[in-house]
Amino acid sequence: MEHFTGTSRTDLALEARELLTKQVSEDIPGVLVETSEDEEVVLTKVDITTPEAEKIMGKKQGTYVTIEAQGLRYKNTPLQEKIMKLLADELVGMAELSKKATVLVIGLGNRNITPDALGPRAIDKIVVTRHLQEILSPELKGGVRSICAIAPGVLGITGMETVEIVQGLVSKIKPDLVIAIDALAAASSRRVITTVQLANTGISPGSGVGNKRFGLTQESLGVPVIAIGVPTVVHASTIAMDTINVLQEHAPFARYFKSMENLSDADRHTILRQVLPEVLGDLMVTPKEVDRFIDDIAVAVAGELIKLCILILITKTYMLICINKM
Repeated sequence: MEHFTGTSRTDLALEARELLTKQVSEDIPGVLVETSEDEEVVLTKVDITTPEAEKIMGKKQGTYVTIEAQGLRYKNTPLQEKIMKLLADELVGMAELSKKATVLVIGLGNRNITPDALGPRAIDKIVVTRHLQEILSPELKGGVRSICAIAPGVLGITGMETVEIVQGLVSKIKPDLVIAIDALAAASSRRVITTVQLANTGISPGSGVGNKRFGLTQESLGVPVIAIGVPTVVHASTIAMDTINVLQEHAPFARYFKSMENLSDADRHTILRQVLPEVLGDLMVTPKEVDRFIDDIAVAVAGELIKLCILILITKTYMLICINKM
């Protein structure tokens, strides 16, 4: 019988660093980390500054901003608005766009598979403005950025690599920035639906679930690419490991778990390899409420992009249009 190899897979730079530092028990050279938090939100910036650090981390050199809020699992409108503002501030700071810049937003993923539908559903809620630039009233001229958006589908439906479609759009539209939105995989079940990652490194669609496709990056498209991602799935092996970790935490207080009290990291992975068949370890798991979660987080992601598209004149009427479209 084949068994799970015990290798954790994640799209989050924050988790990649956590997994590495747990193994070597020291900081990783060339990786800078800055964290701030309040009672609801944890914001972490991970800067990968050298080629050596890029190789160790398995993530491209650049900046990764992670915003975590466990309250996103619940219908919490004030928290959702708070996350929108944080995301918008980080995105505006990362984008550094001129007022006349055009932004192309790409919603990655398969809208027919709910855990993979974040990108297309966010595109449905984004206010596009590129086609309005010529008819805007004098009051709004120069106050609304040119935004266009598309959900190109997946290779299995279109027969085309997503990067091929986007390269065609970029050559015709000539945007100043591409923003790619995609569902991710996490190495911790507590980060599913509760975490948003922004990265100025671009993205490789499907990398978290082992379906690595050609990346949407500045090298492949010729313009800067910012990736926005939310973990919507974990591997079954991740849940099994989380369970082992909880049992070990309770070992000092429960006589049934006493034998687990001094397990090392290698011991935990050995247990996984012995008891978890590979076919189960590679299963992808998502919350049963994923339909509601995806819609809620799509609103938060689209909300941050509204701030990017409105530059000078934020009128009550225009904001009402944006909110009603959501």
